[in-house]
Amino acid sequence: MEQQKIPFKKFLPGIAWFFIVAVLTLMPGSDIPKVGWLDSIQNFDKIVHAGLFGGLTFLFSLPYFKINFSFVQKRNYLIRISLAAIIWGITVEFIQRYIPGRDFDLLDWAADSAGVLIAYWICIKIMKHFSGNYLQ
Repeated sequence: MEQQKIPFKKFLPGIAWFFIVAVLTLMPGSDIPKVGWLDSIQNFDKIVHAGLFGGLTFLFSLPYFKINFSFVQKRNYLIRISLAAIIWGITVEFIQRYIPGRDFDLLDWAADSAGVLIAYWICIKIMKHFSGNYLQ
């Protein structure tokens, strides 16, 4: 049986989100907007990091939800997407060392990775639902 190809346009939301994340994480510190009361929430920036990278993982995983692949194939693609997002997170932290007003922060990367892992878990649940593998 020949494996089904996923049209490029199905990945456009993930690609668009990737560029949004890149702009937001790589802009100079002085250009980051202040949100007012949200800035007073302790570690709010970590929540933002988790959301940005969780969203990245989720959006790149969307095309695999209903595709006619086995659950194992879908899971393997999701693992690759998740690893790529985690690697992108640490790469951003290294790049930020050279951007005015930004710095390398391992806790930001931990938040990125936590967002990726949460998205991975959600995506696995959705993929199991669509594949009918409720007991896996």
